Amino acid sequence: MALQSQTTIVTTQHVSSGTWTTGICDCCSDMSTCCCALWCFPCMQCQTVSQFGWCFCMPLLDCCMVVSCCLRQKMREQYNIHGSCCDDFCSLCFCYPCAWCQMSREIKIRAHSGTVITQQVTRS
Repeated sequence: MALQSQTTIVTTQHVSSGTWTTGICDCCSDMSTCCCALWCFPCMQCQTVSQFGWCFCMPLLDCCMVVSCCLRQKMREQYNIHGSCCDDFCSLCFCYPCAWCQMSREIKIRAHSGTVITQQVTRS
């Protein structure tokens, strides 16, 4: 009779806090987000807020960038990203689509970081 033992391997991915993981002009670093924003920007916005845990229709109510600024601020708070409301407003004001793509990438990256546990069965 062979004894079996299990070995657990823990892999941790760490996302540094304090800064956005991608720059505002790094749109091509995630082509799926870039293409979605290019072909159907409102769909990308709704998907982004939904992945963050907000109601998916919030971007459709974005009068004067209030929802966008609030989302960006909440993301900074949740992910410990340095910045200010003024920074958020300027980013959205001068490059609205790029700022939204950056927020979408950030949510994707943060969702995929964390601890992965795998088990291997070894025979002794």
